[in-house]
Amino acid sequence: MPITKNAPRVDVNKRRIINGADTDVVQLYPMKHKFAWHYYNTSNANHWLPTEISMQLDIEEWKSPTALNAEERQAFETVLGFFTTADSIAANNIVMAFYRHVTSPEVRMYLLRQAYEEAIHTHAYQYIVESLGMDQGKIFNMYREADSIYNKAEFILSFNEGIFNPSFKTGTFESDQKFLENWCVFSLILEGIFFYSSFAVMFGFQRQHKLTGSAEQIQYIMRDESMHLNFGVEIINEIKKEQPELWTSDFQQHIIDLVKKAAKLEYTYAQEVFPKGIFGMNADGFKQYIEHIADRRLARVGLPAQFGVQNPFPWMSEAIDLSKEKNFFETRVTEYQVGGQLSW
Repeated sequence: MPITKNAPRVDVNKRRIINGADTDVVQLYPMKHKFAWHYYNTSNANHWLPTEISMQLDIEEWKSPTALNAEERQAFETVLGFFTTADSIAANNIVMAFYRHVTSPEVRMYLLRQAYEEAIHTHAYQYIVESLGMDQGKIFNMYREADSIYNKAEFILSFNEGIFNPSFKTGTFESDQKFLENWCVFSLILEGIFFYSSFAVMFGFQRQHKLTGSAEQIQYIMRDESMHLNFGVEIINEIKKEQPELWTSDFQQHIIDLVKKAAKLEYTYAQEVFPKGIFGMNADGFKQYIEHIADRRLARVGLPAQFGVQNPFPWMSEAIDLSKEKNFFETRVTEYQVGGQLSW
């Protein structure tokens, strides 16, 4: 767009997540949404790449006829099949929808970093599939062929139609509420619920000391996704403060209903793709675990719990507990150096 000559300087009080004062350039100061800048810097410190991680032991196990049983192989393939779909949806949502309508420069900065992390995740799945010599057509088309994966993807995409439309604009009650709905679905459900049965399975592999290179990559992805979820919760709560008229009682009940439906989709997925259970996790355990984390997601945005169940997989908090995302994986495979520290 053209540069505006002699435009007034930015007033921090006019900074908003959406419908705020726009500028010709990314002008970070005066900064209002400081949480976004914190997330941006933390994510930079957490940078990783799939190729840092050796896959040699995974290759030997995958080729071995005895290292993994049939259920473990199916579970691993299914998890990858879901992840490849979910991270593609996430990247499209950030780049093609959210970024267009956000007017906070510091929020936009984190969205750019988040989009890059989704690209790293897609790279990781390809690196795993290629390293192990897996059937790429089977993995990357699983969302079309496995009903439980397709149903989750269709659920998410059904909410994108509005804000993906080139003519969609924020600025009215209806459009702003649609935008907020999409962020609730994206953060609380896609990143907050739909990943977690698969994360539990991958952490199960790690606890069994199987496919350790792949599991390590997924654990890095878990750390990233915990950050994404926490950031999304911050966005939802900030929009609630900036535009409280959007958070009506009907809208709150709508979000509760969506979370309940999503929880059912997720534990149905777990029950269908892991019918015999795996690593001590059975169908009832998956259902209770998903209901437990669904309650946690609702609580983070001030909504009441719907299930009231305990966590049946307490060991999962070692990897996924959102209060620990900054401490998770402090050890690095490769130590990075900023430009001023390099020896040329």
